[in-house]
Amino acid sequence: MQADYIVIGIGLAGISFCEQLKANNKTFIVFDNKSQQSSVVAGGLYNPVVLKRFTSVWKSKAQLLMALPMYKRLEKELQVKLDYKTSVYRKFASQEEQNDWFAASDKPKLTEYLSIKIIKNKNDAIHASFGFGKVLQTGRIDVKSLIDAYKKQLLNDELLFEEAFNYNEIEILDDGFQYKNVKAKHIVFAEGFGVVENPFFNTLPLVPTKGELLIIKAPDLKIDFVLKAGVFLIPLQNDLYIVGATYEWSDTTNKTTIKAKEELLTKLEKLITCSFKVVNQVAGIRPTVKDRRPLVGQHATHKNMYVLNGLGTRGVMIGPYVAHQLYNFIENQIPLEKEIDIKRF
Repeated sequence: MQADYIVIGIGLAGISFCEQLKANNKTFIVFDNKSQQSSVVAGGLYNPVVLKRFTSVWKSKAQLLMALPMYKRLEKELQVKLDYKTSVYRKFASQEEQNDWFAASDKPKLTEYLSIKIIKNKNDAIHASFGFGKVLQTGRIDVKSLIDAYKKQLLNDELLFEEAFNYNEIEILDDGFQYKNVKAKHIVFAEGFGVVENPFFNTLPLVPTKGELLIIKAPDLKIDFVLKAGVFLIPLQNDLYIVGATYEWSDTTNKTTIKAKEELLTKLEKLITCSFKVVNQVAGIRPTVKDRRPLVGQHATHKNMYVLNGLGTRGVMIGPYVAHQLYNFIENQIPLEKEIDIKRF
């Protein structure tokens, strides 16, 4: 079996890169052992504003211009709803925060994303006496549905092997690699936190950050927008909401914890007054980097071996952008942006 590429991992990074390959008529094989689930448990928000500090997300405009058309195309191709256009409301804790919001809305990178109208709270189920600020051009990608549908398509096309990738079985050739019965010119590792076990890239400064989410049922809450106030409250359907997320650096398991549940519930109870029921709790390890930039680039010795990782908490936005950069670097010799190139370390 021959292919232009072997791709390891089919989370947001892997899917984004595979879409680049498909768009350019490149052949590929994917290996994924389901061990990493940060993409599966992601809230899936795309939001161009850092709501804690009222600043612009890095490269937000360029990212959205690349990401949203990809998800729209995949909706049609996979015949599944992925992109839910949902407003994001930032709860104000004080008059001072309102003033900070107005000041931020005058900044060139934020003007098109921050509404200058203060939205008064009319929902008795929410504590918000100072109202909300509305972020524009936001929404949620149903990441689990995306991954499930994408895997199904790859399996139907006999392009996905759901098994662990054995690094020891890579045979390095003059013109690429041989892995078992597959010969390929390039290998791209998009494994998320799994890269710490990768002998070719395990020295990269990846910081595993565990995140946990709750799914609650709150029939009396009745909001159709994402609410940010200590936690994110993300509406789904049938009175279900995502509550998230936690950040934990010492635990690198995918097991849910009572500690995280209690932390989220404490914050949630300060935000809403209505009754609710916890119906699920999920956990995953985010592949984050200290400088909050992705890890993209070429192996120092094996020039046809690459990494696409470190998408952190904004994978739905960053994934397509950095995948495009990596593809252009490999196929068109266009240098990677220094901010994302692993050579910076």
